[in-house]
Amino acid sequence: MQKSKAYDYLIIGSGLFGSVFAHEAHKRGKKCLVIEKRNHLGGNVYCEDVDGINVHTYGAHIFHTNDKGIWEYVNQFATFNRYINTPLAHYKGKLYNLPFNMNTFYQMWGLTTPEAVQAKIQEQIAQMNIGAPSNLEEQALKLVGPDIYETLIKGYTEKQWGRKATALPAFIIKRLPLRFTFDNNYFNDTYQGIPIGGYNKIIEGLLTGIACKTGVDYFEDRHYWDSLAEKTVYTGKIDEYFGYEFGKLDYRSLKFEQERLEIPNYQGAAVMNYTDAAVPFTRIIEHKHFEFGEQSHTIITKEYATEWTPGAEPYYPVNDRQNDALAKKYKTLADTLNEKVLFGGRLAEYRYYDMHQVIGSALVKVKHEFNPG
Repeated sequence: MQKSKAYDYLIIGSGLFGSVFAHEAHKRGKKCLVIEKRNHLGGNVYCEDVDGINVHTYGAHIFHTNDKGIWEYVNQFATFNRYINTPLAHYKGKLYNLPFNMNTFYQMWGLTTPEAVQAKIQEQIAQMNIGAPSNLEEQALKLVGPDIYETLIKGYTEKQWGRKATALPAFIIKRLPLRFTFDNNYFNDTYQGIPIGGYNKIIEGLLTGIACKTGVDYFEDRHYWDSLAEKTVYTGKIDEYFGYEFGKLDYRSLKFEQERLEIPNYQGAAVMNYTDAAVPFTRIIEHKHFEFGEQSHTIITKEYATEWTPGAEPYYPVNDRQNDALAKKYKTLADTLNEKVLFGGRLAEYRYYDMHQVIGSALVKVKHEFNPG
């Protein structure tokens, strides 16, 4: 029986999930149309060449994974450099290495042995005398004590969430990794790096030979777009897809202030977190350091965490109990449409994913779609 529609798959959103699915469907001889609300492809991993520097337009993206298969998958489309994420925390004029490791503890207390550091932390925790933590602040204090919490966690966390730590649920921080080695590598993953030339190389590779339209809002004429394809792959906000039938989910958004400086090096690191609550932004990104740039100028971006409002870009879900319960209702509804609509990615699954996890999720969805059973 001949199909009646122009495309096999309409893919809404050209971020990693949508692009990976489109690529895999195309490889299997399926005809795909990708539509994207923004004026460019790539979703949040999009990079823009600004005066010869690849700028991570929507915040820092550092690829890392322990999955050899996913590492080999992305290396089909780009060559990765040797970048290792070693961010710093800036608190009231002092710098601390992240993640929390022996360098951090030496900077904080002048202690030089793991034994002394462990004793210090345990002493501070014992003095807090916290039973069952009732909020994020108590949970963090019970895990690391007041010095680390006040200096490196409290202000940053409250800026990120837009709520007081005492108003956030304890389960958000299940654990805080403490390293008792002098190791500033933020990730423990075997494979890490930045694609040389930016993430656009990966998106371009994934979408080669696939019809794509940018500047298209699916919801302005969803009946028309649905009519073009046998099946839809949706990567946007799951509550919006269902017309907010059960109510609106909460999302966090980000605001960016970009600046060109006529100096070769502003902060000496790609990522500098500002953990003092008095500083309004959460971090400064100096993009050239992702690719070891030697330009005579530099581009920096100040990043501000904000509450999502209509018209703003939703970046990540607020996975507290209330939102997760609401999201579960939408996911149950989504499951009833499985024959016609596939949901995937951070916003459609209402899950905080790293890049390798998004790709992994897309490949699992591909497997279920094309090799069921």
